[in-house]
Amino acid sequence: MSGRRKKTQISVYLDPEVMTMLADYAARRDRSQSMVAEAAIASFLSPDDAERREAVVAKRLDQLDRRMARLERDLGISVETLAVFVRFWLTTTPALPEPAAQAARAKAGERYEAFVAALGRRLAKGPKLRQEISEDISPSGD
Repeated sequence: MSGRRKKTQISVYLDPEVMTMLADYAARRDRSQSMVAEAAIASFLSPDDAERREAVVAKRLDQLDRRMARLERDLGISVETLAVFVRFWLTTTPALPEPAAQAARAKAGERYEAFVAALGRRLAKGPKLRQEISEDISPSGD
């Protein structure tokens, strides 16, 4: 006689939807419904089940935290880049006399379209500015 123990039979009541899901899952895995139900019950009753779930949730939260930190960093780079550009532009660009200002306004649309096209090319094939800026730069400039 082998060391195999006799299993105990139980009767349970399942909602029709749950029963359908059990039958479909067992058929897809080519397993008996009894085997699938036994594995599910064992997993549910396992003492480390809660710890496994907590570990999975903690891992996902850590991933989200890292993504949020990168987004915050990228947004900070964007804001600082814009601020530096605006300050530079305002301090180096003199006001134009009226006849020249009218000509400049006429040329502005064309220059803006060229800027948007260049930006589109840059974003499409990179490298991105945020990738060129080291994360290791200390705030004090050491």
